Amino acid sequence: MTSSSFDARALAQTGFEAMHSGDAHKARESFERVVAAGRADAAVHAALAYACRKLDDKSSALAAAEKALALDPRNLRALILKADHYAEIGDGRAAASFYQFAIKTAPSSDQLPADLRGDLAKAQDIVARYAGEFESFLRDALSQGGLVDGPSASRFRQSIDILLGKKQIYFQQPHTFFFPELPQIQFYDREAFPWLDRVEAATNDIRAELLEVMKNASAFKPYVESDPSRPRKEQEGMTENPDWGAFYLWKFGEIVAANAVQCPRTMQVMGDIPLAVVKNRSPSVLFSLLRPGARIPPHTGLVNTRLICHLPLIVPPGCGFRVGNDIRAPVEGKAWAFDDTMEHEAWNGSDRTRVILLFETWRPELRDEERALVSTMFSAIDEYTGQKPEWSI
Repeated sequence: MTSSSFDARALAQTGFEAMHSGDAHKARESFERVVAAGRADAAVHAALAYACRKLDDKSSALAAAEKALALDPRNLRALILKADHYAEIGDGRAAASFYQFAIKTAPSSDQLPADLRGDLAKAQDIVARYAGEFESFLRDALSQGGLVDGPSASRFRQSIDILLGKKQIYFQQPHTFFFPELPQIQFYDREAFPWLDRVEAATNDIRAELLEVMKNASAFKPYVESDPSRPRKEQEGMTENPDWGAFYLWKFGEIVAANAVQCPRTMQVMGDIPLAVVKNRSPSVLFSLLRPGARIPPHTGLVNTRLICHLPLIVPPGCGFRVGNDIRAPVEGKAWAFDDTMEHEAWNGSDRTRVILLFETWRPELRDEERALVSTMFSAIDEYTGQKPEWSI
């Protein structure tokens, strides 16, 4: 270790100790001597900036902060100090930019130096205030510009929520097959599925059949089961989890005769809708059970050529369902269709079991010839491999 290196470190340490004791004059003197010797790193420049700020020398404080950022663009102290500078001169956009970058750059609170926690909390408060002011201005301007409720306005409002960071962007992420140029819709409007009214009208009959099935405690099997002929893929606690159960009426595109015979009315209703038929793969029609306190973790489905439909049958309070940004509470007898290749999750926060009827339908955007081609493609894949496909909801 050279004497100049030792002296620079000693001077810097003297400066830090002086700052800690509240002697900004001595701290500034020590840091400036380190800078003059050409031995200052980003931390010294940032500390010098704070010392100058304590002495109300704002121009020198800014200059030192900029030198610190030139050496280390992620230096938290220098970022906050420069943000403070812009806030003081009334440049809210520049201030927000530096505050936001500081917040994004900062480590977790338990790793932050104690003296920076207050500065970071202040930065978060200021960013929130700037964001609120901008949001109010933007929404007022849109209201005056003619924004009213309606289908187009609903989509536009989502875009504003994403712009403001209130929602994030979700895309289809199928695990097995992606059909391009299909819309990214979380929950579908009912207009595309006029047959949902007939499904809902049969709710009481379907529920009655479900209740008979539930008298047999062993009727429901884990929704996600492992296959001994395939590597086990642990799906975030879902595999072989009895808290998420299934009673299949159709499975892998075939009727489960022993189960279907117990639910003739449900099978009759399913025969009147456009189920997504793909040999050996779909449709699946089942009663899906979620036990008290259970949660299905966020996940995505296999193919984006079908939609999943739910008809809630037994829904205690505290149950919820999320697709992308859209969170809804299921209501008994009120069906919906959603794209399961967009991230989704479900939970039962009650002390009672929740059960829905779940089934697959073709996406309404697919033409008949496209549906036939999808089915033919998967049949060809299965014929080529000569193996049972890995296929599940």
